[in-house]
Amino acid sequence: MRKPETLAPAGSMETLSAALRTGADAVYVGGKRFSARSSASNFSDEELAQAAALCHRYGAKLYLAVNTIISDSESQDFCNYIKYTSSIGVDAYIVQDFGCAEIIKKAVPDAVLHASTQMSVHTAVGAEMLSEFGWERVVPARELDSKAIKKICDADIETEIFVHGALCMSVSGQCYMSAVMGSRSANRGCCGQACRLPYSAAENKKFSALSLKDLSLLPNTDELSAIGVDSLKIEGRMKRPEYVASAVNELNKALNGETPDMQFLRGVFSRSGFTNGYFTGNKKDMFGVREKEDVVAARSLIPEIHELYRFERTAYEIDIHAVIAENENVEITAKCGNTYVTVYGDIPDKAQNRPTDLSAVEKQLSKLGDTVFRAKSITADIDDGLFIPMGKLNELRRELAEKLTEKITEKNTPKYSITEYSPSLPKYSKQTFGEKLPLRVYCRTAEQAETAIDKAEFIIADSRIWLCGNVPSFFREYSDRIILSPPRFMPYEDAVIKRISEMKDEYGINRIFCHTPDFIAIGRKLGMKMHGSFTLNVFNSYSAEKMAEFGLEDCVFSMETTLEQLDKVRTAMPLGLAVYGNLPLMLTVNCPIENEVGCKNCTRTLTDRTGRKLPVVCSRFYKEILNPDVLYMLDRTDELKNITFGLVFLNDENAQQTKNVLSCVKPDGKITRGLYYRGIQ
Repeated sequence: MRKPETLAPAGSMETLSAALRTGADAVYVGGKRFSARSSASNFSDEELAQAAALCHRYGAKLYLAVNTIISDSESQDFCNYIKYTSSIGVDAYIVQDFGCAEIIKKAVPDAVLHASTQMSVHTAVGAEMLSEFGWERVVPARELDSKAIKKICDADIETEIFVHGALCMSVSGQCYMSAVMGSRSANRGCCGQACRLPYSAAENKKFSALSLKDLSLLPNTDELSAIGVDSLKIEGRMKRPEYVASAVNELNKALNGETPDMQFLRGVFSRSGFTNGYFTGNKKDMFGVREKEDVVAARSLIPEIHELYRFERTAYEIDIHAVIAENENVEITAKCGNTYVTVYGDIPDKAQNRPTDLSAVEKQLSKLGDTVFRAKSITADIDDGLFIPMGKLNELRRELAEKLTEKITEKNTPKYSITEYSPSLPKYSKQTFGEKLPLRVYCRTAEQAETAIDKAEFIIADSRIWLCGNVPSFFREYSDRIILSPPRFMPYEDAVIKRISEMKDEYGINRIFCHTPDFIAIGRKLGMKMHGSFTLNVFNSYSAEKMAEFGLEDCVFSMETTLEQLDKVRTAMPLGLAVYGNLPLMLTVNCPIENEVGCKNCTRTLTDRTGRKLPVVCSRFYKEILNPDVLYMLDRTDELKNITFGLVFLNDENAQQTKNVLSCVKPDGKITRGLYYRGIQ
């Protein structure tokens, strides 16, 4: 059984050094731009070069997170950034945006792509599609249990799993709460952590209904290794060096068969302890907050943790051989695996008193404590009666270590083919929709669907309507105008694929709404007509074009766009825009209401600290927390440029309310224009 990689986070050079000195096999970092942790210190371009060299000195790898979505106006800067970071030897790129991935591959064809957990991949079929399109690794959603992870591990792609650190309440890449509430987009690396604020199903103003305990799977490393996980990832690019060093140290202990000190790690940092609930399938007792006791405990442990990374770590054992011959320059060679270096000194003197012998050579050449080397063997061929001053041997040892370090670092640094590619927008005309905006209506109930079918271009049928039987009879009559919307999160895809196939055969419905890459993979597998949701986070022309390459007929553009930005997009892919509804703020696998008041006492809402009530929609595999304010743009369709259709997103509207929406009757209560005018960071 192959030992998985220990992958550590670093938000600064000090943390990077701490991770490497405590035994990380790889480190992931972010630069000053395009990183989903913009609040971390992050690395300047010069620091990235230093970071790459330091990792490669240890034989470790450096992965660069460029896992934000980018706008068209940023594409050239992004391309230049990729070319620079490839030139310094970044080992792989962690990417969310398919447009970014396309730019990377055109700029650096042999670059290595890792699919960020922000991509929301949570099935084996989704992982296999990524492999087909050239991705080497996937970081699946953190909400998967061991069986679902094993299925992905069996696919032809490397699998990287988060094993320690903070847990977001929402499935990564599917959280819009921070963006909608404060214009700070998680998909742009600016999450304001609105979920850590008080929310309650029982109107308790001090309750944190959306705050989970920290994750730790360190006691489960044997099982993770056995099911074939390739990389064990520690979360925490915003954490201090002490946190990273202690997590790396305990993870390596676990991988070496020792028992990790979970009490020690809890003292370093936790939120009411740790959870492995997603992995084991036992999701009880997963909620927690940072408490005063947690903070006090951490302070007392800092001096102890510093000892873990105070000194350089031995990364290599080397063989050293010295040749000290009369009338010849001293020659010392070091061998590290297949790597050799030789240094030369002065011609030795005749010994006046005690000649230099093997013992003296061993004593001076073994002093490698300030390097990444340890002498495995020291041998010498020494002629009689010769003398070399200790200072000279020390100088040669330092030169030897420096040259060997340079050669090993160079050997471990990947070399890429960097092209002259420069991003340019496709030469397409702006899209138009004629006099009246065609509407596609997302329906959660059969009543909504039957009411909307006469006025809508397409009905997007939520899985509650068709997944478990009792399919409305009119589905057969209108089969070509119905798009099946599978469950947004479904770790066991086989049953869902089977049901979609049955709907295709029995009802003639051949359209699927694609929430994430998993559903694109399913649509391709079943030969269906595919329509992209805004949850694919298509935010630029390059991503839209990639969706077309995957085979999608059209796609709803990101709801985090501005109308001004959307107007500048150029793609042959027909685009739509969400124009009505209580839009999803979070996709969660844990139920915050059940945790607080129990399932039988479901309130169907969470109340925030200002008294606003957020609707919570329940499904078998997940929950959706919706925005309390209704997005409404149906009175401003003349301002919607460069699209061909609008998406109406229904929640609990009855038949009459559905008719009103489709007749452009402005809803009662507070409405929002979303982010279409104010934008995001």
